[in-house]
Amino acid sequence: MSDFFHGAKASKKSTSVSTPVVADSGIHLIVGTAPVHSVGGAVNEPVLAYNYNEAVAAMGYSDDWKKYDICEEIYTAFMLYGVAPIVMINVLDPKKHLAGETTADFTMVADVVDLPFEALADSLVVKGYDTEEALTQEYTKGVDYDTIYTDGVLRIERIEGGAIAANAKLNIKYNAVDPTKVTKADIIGGYDVATETTKGFELVDSVFPKFRIIPDILLAPNFSHDSEVAAIMAAKAESINGLFVGKAIIDVDTSVATTYQKAVEWKNENNITQPTQLLGWPMYKLYDRIFHHSTQLAGRITKTDSTEDMGGGSPCESASNKTLQVDSMVLADGREVLLDLLKANYLNKNGIITGLNLMGGFVSWGNETACYPANTDVTDYFYCVSRMFGWVANTTILSVWDKVDRALKPRLIESVTQTLNLWLNGLMAEGKILGGRIEFNEEENTETDLMAGIAHFHIYLTPPSPAKELDFVLEYDVSYLSALFE
Repeated sequence: MSDFFHGAKASKKSTSVSTPVVADSGIHLIVGTAPVHSVGGAVNEPVLAYNYNEAVAAMGYSDDWKKYDICEEIYTAFMLYGVAPIVMINVLDPKKHLAGETTADFTMVADVVDLPFEALADSLVVKGYDTEEALTQEYTKGVDYDTIYTDGVLRIERIEGGAIAANAKLNIKYNAVDPTKVTKADIIGGYDVATETTKGFELVDSVFPKFRIIPDILLAPNFSHDSEVAAIMAAKAESINGLFVGKAIIDVDTSVATTYQKAVEWKNENNITQPTQLLGWPMYKLYDRIFHHSTQLAGRITKTDSTEDMGGGSPCESASNKTLQVDSMVLADGREVLLDLLKANYLNKNGIITGLNLMGGFVSWGNETACYPANTDVTDYFYCVSRMFGWVANTTILSVWDKVDRALKPRLIESVTQTLNLWLNGLMAEGKILGGRIEFNEEENTETDLMAGIAHFHIYLTPPSPAKELDFVLEYDVSYLSALFE
């Protein structure tokens, strides 16, 4: 009697057209070093942060960016460009990258002793002298003293009522982290069979499963100038999770490439030629802070993507000729770099992005990926066009994933094509593409493929190219001389 019904009822049928899952655009992932020892932060683990405070709480912070390049990214992304989120992978291991033990005498001043910022609080052995200058007393943390990382130091503070006397002379032994012990092997990373751990850039593939975001801009400011690191970054950007695509921003080594001509030579010598690589020269300066090109460019790209009248949530707009948060261009040693338009364009025509101060402020200058001029496929060498193709591909994968393993029948084909065509039409209406469509063509789908459950869809897509050259012809028109007689 279960099929018996008397009355009125209604039910809902699933719509064949679904809402696309639009991929994020301009998500930074940095692999580098951070002072995690100061906050008990993670090592070789992706950490997601949506604001400055979250990032500092997770990674610690220091203005010494030569030691801690993740701090440079934190400052640039959140403080200068206001973009979020970012993903950080710290490879500096306080248990591995150590300077070795140091023992020295200190005299407390105003009830405190300051040790170097790199000193490890949990390694401290604090002893005191008796009247005979013998080390007879060992003090206990939490009873006799406390520690805090502040103002670029590890501060030992005397606890009132403890065994340490005011202005006491202390003998302190400690170990310290040494960021210089981090090597390119740590940055490249890999999978350790013995410990069953993944490290460095190999962790890129763990970001989407963990956070459900695609990190499409890869950074390693203090290490990307190494050709092997740059090659690994390019490979990772080309195949994130074996599905998604992004870009790797590479820094030219300005300690070697001290002129714009040498920058081109450096590019060729180091084989930085991949469509997934954006190559930048020189470095930037704001007040007394020196920035890698990569962190500034990454911030500018993401800001452009997210600004409503530019990218509007997509990478359709180039970051070229958009304002940078800098007041000069410099080399690694701080020497100023001055470029005119001809020199900047020379870098661009060799696939190097630079900066230019020509019309009232510093802007990013250049639309080309590192594959230019050897590769002149517009979908490869214009990075905004290339990123649009990648973004559409990423969005397509996310949007149809729930269709995988469903019955391959006309309703599924119709659902896929209608969903994506509606989305592409929307992009066209918003001016993010000039045109786009998806088709399921009979000639591209053989019987053997269809029997094997393989369906081929064809997406036709035309993102706008950047208007990199506006050419005006001026001509003297004698006919206007007639105005003299009017």
